Amino acid sequence: MKRIELIIPHERLDSADEILEKFGVGGMSFYHVNGRGKTKFKPVPVGRGVMTYTPKYGTRTKVEVLVEDSLAKKIIDELLAKLTTGSVSDGKIFVYDVFEAYDIGSGNRNDLAI
Repeated sequence: MKRIELIIPHERLDSADEILEKFGVGGMSFYHVNGRGKTKFKPVPVGRGVMTYTPKYGTRTKVEVLVEDSLAKKIIDELLAKLTTGSVSDGKIFVYDVFEAYDIGSGNRNDLAI
């Protein structure tokens, strides 16, 4: 099994979800995260427009899914093809090996747990 973790702009969450559904991924967790990377933020006006503030951290959406080994490469290739705009702020994809997984309710293990 593989755990695929995406850090993407929130606007691309629906596109990522459609791709995951296309491959039959049953579950997905997502949450909003703040952080910094290569993206440079533009100054924003504060107060009555006299001063500006340049944000240090940006807001992104982090998506986590577990998939079978046989699907991981196909899903990643599709995500890369559909989510890219060529910008440094497109996001990141991380892939981890998962050695064991358990469904607490049914007691199923590994691929049956997802």
